[in-house]
Amino acid sequence: MTLRYCLCLLVGLTLAGCASQGTTPGTEASTTYETYEQGTIAREAEAFFGKGAEGLADVLNKIFSEKGRPNGYIKGEEGGGAIGVGLRYGNGTLHLKNGTTRKVYWRGPTLGIDLGGNAAKAFVLIYDLPDEASLYQRFPGVEGSVYFVGGVGVNYNRSGGITLAPIRFGVGWRQGINLGYIHVSDKRSWIPF
Repeated sequence: MTLRYCLCLLVGLTLAGCASQGTTPGTEASTTYETYEQGTIAREAEAFFGKGAEGLADVLNKIFSEKGRPNGYIKGEEGGGAIGVGLRYGNGTLHLKNGTTRKVYWRGPTLGIDLGGNAAKAFVLIYDLPDEASLYQRFPGVEGSVYFVGGVGVNYNRSGGITLAPIRFGVGWRQGINLGYIHVSDKRSWIPF
């Protein structure tokens, strides 16, 4: 299987995931929801990552200036690796502004110029989530990242007007750029698609 064929296959799967949700990447919702203030999120993230997470305040400032206030977040952990084709698996606890908390899982394939492995704590900000059930879908995204020991990274994944902004702080070494998606579920699965 050539790299070109794999890339076309992953792009097709990503677009099919968007089509099944009746949207395209980048679609924004216009509904307003109860949201978390930046100070609350900053305290939660600092308590979760610890005070040693250099650059966390800068990352949060960037996200809040670009996306505004989230109406939910996930605190969890994930691991992944890639040699061109990669996989990512994670789990955590969903917290919604309406008081809902629930265990969630995510997984997904990646394809690109990507090499290495990492284990990370993940703090995922969630924007424009109308209800818990709407979270359980595929969220396509393009990620360019460099993971070093103690590195903080963030990217956006969008589907159906909902945006996920995973902030990762972890160990390992993974660098490159890739195309893929995160499939969020209320059940654990080792099948990456």
